Amino acid sequence: MMHSRPHHYAFFSVILTLVIGSHSFAQPDSVTASSYEAAERTLQKTLHQKTNRRTAEGIILFVGDGMSVATVTAGRIYIGQKIGGNGEEHVLSFEKFPSVGLVKTYNTNQQTPDSAGTMTALITGEKTKAGVLSMGADIARADSNACNKQHITTLLELAENNNWATGIVTTTTVTHATPAASYAHSPERNWETDTDLPGNAKANGCRDIARQFVEFKHGDGIDVLLGGGRSHFLPKGSTRGKGKRSDDNDLISIWQERHPHGRYLQNRGQLMRYDANGSDKLLGLFADSHLDFEADRDDSERGQPSLSEMVNAALTQLQKSKRFLLIVEAGRIDHAHHVGNAYRALEDFYAFEQAIKLAGQKVNLKKTLMVVTADHSHTLTLAGYPTRGNPILGFVTGNNASGEAEDSPSLAADKKPYTTLSYANGPGYYNQPPDPKNPYARFQSLGQASRQTTLSDDPETAHYHQEAGVPLATETHAGDDVAVYAQGPWAHLLNGTVEQHFIFHVMKHAGKL
Repeated sequence: MMHSRPHHYAFFSVILTLVIGSHSFAQPDSVTASSYEAAERTLQKTLHQKTNRRTAEGIILFVGDGMSVATVTAGRIYIGQKIGGNGEEHVLSFEKFPSVGLVKTYNTNQQTPDSAGTMTALITGEKTKAGVLSMGADIARADSNACNKQHITTLLELAENNNWATGIVTTTTVTHATPAASYAHSPERNWETDTDLPGNAKANGCRDIARQFVEFKHGDGIDVLLGGGRSHFLPKGSTRGKGKRSDDNDLISIWQERHPHGRYLQNRGQLMRYDANGSDKLLGLFADSHLDFEADRDDSERGQPSLSEMVNAALTQLQKSKRFLLIVEAGRIDHAHHVGNAYRALEDFYAFEQAIKLAGQKVNLKKTLMVVTADHSHTLTLAGYPTRGNPILGFVTGNNASGEAEDSPSLAADKKPYTTLSYANGPGYYNQPPDPKNPYARFQSLGQASRQTTLSDDPETAHYHQEAGVPLATETHAGDDVAVYAQGPWAHLLNGTVEQHFIFHVMKHAGKL
């Protein structure tokens, strides 16, 4: 027994080295020093960290929609491999933030949440029901009699009331649940335009989300709104885009009348030429619906801007003011997960990470609180025993008895290969392409299914749907905790495991709002 102690200490030494070495100061792929030396450097940097208790003059909330912990891990490896490394040691820009915690994401009525309820928690400091935007938890979803009841003040409204400049940037429609919760109050997240409103809702004075943006009454109005969703602002038959409105209102024209010194933009070229000195408000609607996935984006003059380009323009506009709040959503990470397509999810995650890095270079980090988190999780998982550096999107190739990489993919009990990334549920239950004459045929005889994966498949292609364990037309959210990363004033409060609505209270306290 006495001889066992040194072995235990050696074991725990290895574990501690791995844990500390994976901290935010972990070194990139190119470092050749041992993990022991890297961990010592991390320790010394950590020992000298000091808390920042000054009042924040800027707050940036980054929301990776559906950015589960597994998405962060897979994204880290994906980016690391894309730039030429093994991937596992790569360090994301926000992983260098000194404060990291876990966030509980449930809604008041659901164990696994939706984006409306979770963003309401983040932006108002109160939890509510799934599907409800910045209204009290006692409101019934889609209750057309409750539109003017139990509105909860949002952080953006507080900022406007305190003469802060405010902005929202998203890759979804600007009326989608996550951005909308910042400025709209609705018992139903899907009431994006007037044609979405039931007749009794209209009769009771309910306003659609697009209209609520244009009629926003706090402060002098939202300074920047960039994303998609042009059709929700335009009447049917409009020459400016594919309008959906039936009330004949051109909300873009109404916005321009209310803000004569504001600028309206509709493509990338206009944004790249935009001069913030020439206007006081900025509205950019770059698609009729959501923006394209980053993997499919047209970056020509007439195409769509990247998330980084929108964040850059927003910060340039907002930083003309002494204090500012910017909310940034990478919304299409979530959409790619819903269709079981990890490639597009990770490409949009990469664009999100680049936007965070850019923001960190544009702001004063001592005076700006930067918070990176997710609204909810997804069912993506990393599994199998792939060898070090195995392509994160590829089939699992394991190690042999000597710990060296095998020459061919590992096979499951059914003698078929399997990928490192998979989903608990979703359309990937069937991997074969759908019948173009009947795209839903693959869901009609689910009980007779067997895995369709073969060695001739290429899971690293853009259109591949990772396998799923349960057949569903779309993959669902998951209920596990997400992470929060923070730096700047009062970031140290975001440590440990916290309720999602606590993040609002930290931001409000940091800015004395």
